[in-house]
Formats: sequence, C-alpha cells, structure tokens
Amino acid sequence: MTVLTLGLNHTTAAVDLRGRFAFAVDQLAPTLKTLHQRLTGATQAEVALLSTCNRTELYCAAGHPAEPVHALQHAAVDWLSGIGGVSHDELMRHTYVLEGGQAARHAFRVASGLDSMVLGEPQILGQMKQAVREADTAGTLGTTLHQLFQRSFAVAKEVRTSTEIGAHSISMAAAAVRLASQLFEDLRKTRVLFVGAGEMIELTATHFAARTPRVMAVANRTLERGEKLATHLGAQAMRLADLPDRLHEFDIVVSCTASTLPIIGLGAVERALKARKRRPMFMVDLAVPRDIESEVGQLGDVYLYTVDDLSALVQTAGEKRQAAVAQAEAIIETGVQGFVHWLDQRTTVPLIQALHAQADAWRAAELARARKQLAKGADLEQVLDILSKGLTQKMLHGAMAELHSASPHHRPQVAATLSRLFLRGELPRAGVQPDDRHQPDEDKA
Repeated sequence: MTVLTLGLNHTTAAVDLRGRFAFAVDQLAPTLKTLHQRLTGATQAEVALLSTCNRTELYCAAGHPAEPVHALQHAAVDWLSGIGGVSHDELMRHTYVLEGGQAARHAFRVASGLDSMVLGEPQILGQMKQAVREADTAGTLGTTLHQLFQRSFAVAKEVRTSTEIGAHSISMAAAAVRLASQLFEDLRKTRVLFVGAGEMIELTATHFAARTPRVMAVANRTLERGEKLATHLGAQAMRLADLPDRLHEFDIVVSCTASTLPIIGLGAVERALKARKRRPMFMVDLAVPRDIESEVGQLGDVYLYTVDDLSALVQTAGEKRQAAVAQAEAIIETGVQGFVHWLDQRTTVPLIQALHAQADAWRAAELARARKQLAKGADLEQVLDILSKGLTQKMLHGAMAELHSASPHHRPQVAATLSRLFLRGELPRAGVQPDDRHQPDEDKA
C-alpha cells in the first residue's frame, strides 16, 4: 500500500500556469469521478483533489500493494497535462511528486500552514476539509486517504494549539489592505468594490470594512448571494453585468471568482480610467485563473496585484517565527512516523486475512470429520485426539515441507525462521526433546 502526492504550487509555478489547473468547488466531485476511471483502470484506486489559488494537488493511494506506483503517477500526470493543455514534460518541470512518508509529511505541512504563502494561515485547513468532503461525495476516498487526511487535521490542530505558528502570519486580506493604505492616504475616503462573494472575498471585505471606506459594493453573478454578503457588510449590491458601466466609480477593486476566463478586461479598465480623469485605481486579483486580464497591469494609472505579488508582504521573519516552525516540524515528524507505521501494517492485512481464512478452513474440515465420527458412535476421547492431531498436522505441514526441501545452504536460515515462529526463537539442543525444553530439572528426574 502506498500514497502518492502530485502537484504544483506558488513556489513551482506562476499564477498563469496554476490557473490552467484550477478547479472550482462544484467541479471537484465530477472531476474526481473522471480521474478515478483513468488512474491505471484500477477500481480500488483512491484519489482526492485539492485546488486553491496557491496550489493544485492530487493525492492518490494504490488500491493494491502490488500496483506499480510509476503507473499511477504516469496516468495522473497524463490526465493533469490534458486538463491544463500543456505537455507532459512541461508539466513535470513545475510539478513535485512525493511518495509514502514524504507524501504524508507534505500533507501535514500543508494542513498546518507551513507550506502556505502566508506562514500559518488557517484558510488552507478548511480547504483541505472541503476537498476531503468532495472526494467522499465522489466515492473516491478510501481507507488509506481517509486515514492520511484525518491524521493531517489532527496534526494541524496540535500545531496551532501547541505553537505560535499562527501568531506570526499576515493574511492575504491584511496584505491587500496594507498595500491599499500605501497608495491612498486615507481609506475612509475610498470607494471599494468586491467582485465575487466567496470565502476569500468575505475575509478581504471584512478587513477593508474595519477601515470604514466611504462606499463598499459587492458585485456577484448570483445577485442573491451578493446581497447577503452586502447586507452583512453594510455595503451595496450590484449585478456583475453592470460592472463595466460602473467600474469607474471605484478606487479599489478586489476580485476573486471561480470564473475560468477574465471578467475584467483591458478595455473596460481603460474606459474606467478615462472617466476617472486618470485618477489611480488599486486592483487586487486573488483568483486563479485570473479575473483581471494581465495587460491591465501595464496601464500607468493602475496598481494591479495578484496572489503571487502579495508574497513579499506576507512573509515574516525573526527568532519567534523560526522557533514556532521548529516546534511544528517536530510535531509533524511524529505524525509522519505514526502514519508510515500504520501504512506498513496495512501491507500485511491481506496476508493476515489469508492466514485466518486458511486456519478457519482447516478447523471447519476437522470439525466436520469429528462430527461424522461422533454420529457413528465413536469414542469422544478418541475423536478429540484425532481432531487435535489433524489440526496439528495441517498447521505444521507447510513448515516441515519448507524445511525438508531447503538446500543445505539455506536450511539454517529456514530452521531459524521456523524456530522463531514455533519455538519462540530457541533452537532445540541435540538430545533434548522439544517438549522437555522448558521443564524444571526436578520434573525430568
């Protein structure tokens, strides 16, 4: 049994490339079903998909210990490259592939916020839990991945409660507010537009709301959802279709939707700047794929930032941060060792089940024979004696056959193995009967 992680993130791929492999939450379950059918054609394969603005990761588990990992990896990469429309080799230049304990360590670090652009940020844990729920809904979450993720969540909880890892983080939302404050002297005089109504927009809007802007508005494809968030924030609600005509009204625009194509184009922003008489606009694109066309950033009066551009602001340093990271890594390492031990035990489960099944078959056969003898009126003690000898012979037959067929060179090894299994590791001395080995001397007199 093995676990495989394959993915790309903010450290291995730029935002435009990551955008090719981004999946909205409502796409996860159907996508997983399709992927499950592709992976080596194994109906027992397990798979989960984590997709955020900073990463897209596949977590896979081989359905059988003998299933080759490289076949699973190759099928997963081929599928992912087809989704993103890039070649296999191009994808692999930006992709990390981890197996077994390394895959577990990565999952634990992701859940704990140690692999995030924002050290210790808590949002990723909720996104991982959502990914697990979607895999469960799709029917692709098996015992192995379930165990991996549950242990990830337990490790993340311990990291957050036992270390100060979260105390040294600056959220993406806070970073956006900080940047806006550098451009506009007083945020209370600004007009802010939020495009989208998801979790990231809600978080960012909450941070901006604390600065009490002059006007806040929420534009969303679904007006009802946009109105709900607007009411919560004390903001206006507007239709997404009205965005091009009203864009010039806003000094700050923060966008994060699940659109697969940009919803704010270069032409719309150019018209907005003209109507604003070249007054600057601050724009933040938190979406992957992009919500705002990249060419907008080339306009002289627009300050456009993507999730990657915010990375410099959300990095923190210092002794406390390093100490928290060291503590977290120690907790994670303990969790990894526990999972690897559990995974190793899982590889012996089929053998244990087969041994139990064989022993039950032997027992059933001897019991059936004993019952027939009793039905014929045979003596009970004699029947029990025959039953016990029959079971003993069946259990020892394979071991004796292995010992007798072993070559002289390998016979000592076979003898040592059988001794460890049946005699608790003690080889009988010459001239001493096995039944006499543990008898006190006075009993032998």
